[in-house]
Amino acid sequence: MLQQTQVDRVAPRFEAFVRRFPTLSALAAASEEEVLALWSGLGYYRRARLLHRLAREVAAGTGELPGDQAKLGRLPGVGPYTAAAVASIAFGEAVPVLDGNVLRVSARVLALGQDPRSAGGRRAVADWVRALLEGAQPGRVNEALMELGATVCTPRSPRCGTCPLADFCRAHRLGRPEAFPPPRRVRPAEDHRWVAACPVEPGGRWLLRRVTEGPILRGLWLPPFADLAEGGDPVAAAVALLPVVPRAASRHVGQVEHGITHRRIRVIAIVVPVLDGPAPGPEWRWFNVEEQEVATSSLLRKLVAAAARAGSK
Repeated sequence: MLQQTQVDRVAPRFEAFVRRFPTLSALAAASEEEVLALWSGLGYYRRARLLHRLAREVAAGTGELPGDQAKLGRLPGVGPYTAAAVASIAFGEAVPVLDGNVLRVSARVLALGQDPRSAGGRRAVADWVRALLEGAQPGRVNEALMELGATVCTPRSPRCGTCPLADFCRAHRLGRPEAFPPPRRVRPAEDHRWVAACPVEPGGRWLLRRVTEGPILRGLWLPPFADLAEGGDPVAAAVALLPVVPRAASRHVGQVEHGITHRRIRVIAIVVPVLDGPAPGPEWRWFNVEEQEVATSSLLRKLVAAAARAGSK
């Protein structure tokens, strides 16, 4: 849940998730839609699906998580970092946990000239952390390094004067802690322009479609959307996305900005008044978006807000 979201926003969502699914068996018994509904707005929905798959795989086997990094790493969605963190903190295995904070702390202590995320850099960092774990409580050491990076050895303006590793830190001795690790290559952003058809019936319910295609937003309930060609008519494009006939003229209610990983998306919202009636297929469903729990993206909230602002003018 913390992939790209702040802790204060995630904490209540995590607590609600654990209340609903207090055990792996409870999570395994849930439908994917139930899981995605409690994940709505947090992004990275593939993680939620993989967590669900993991729960079902464990429930179908021993019913308990394995206690070592190698076996944990074979579970759906568990990468090297997660496997090491769980093995170290929950089961006491002496394995390095290499998150971004630990990589930064290590790169500075070693004055590592190469990217600590590269194969060679990760080996150098892992060797250093592994030496710290010898004869210690692995979970505490790993957590201490992560916390040190989060609160003291920060990316900018590190507080070297209060750092317990300052005497051993080569970057500090060089007087250039912020020079390490070297700058990371940033993936260039992609700009997209979408149109979203927002079908609304007289009672205020929205007709949403379950996304079944594409690399992003799959499995979520959203108004139908599509790329809009430069110079294209957004109202005509929106109406063409719907399997129902509008009951009145559609209207442009604004544009919202949405980001998904490296994608910057401008979404033109078109409200399409439609009549109430049976959903036109299994991938379509009526929702009271203000009250019902929906497995969706924060994009829906932005579109609803844009429609509400336009309606109040």
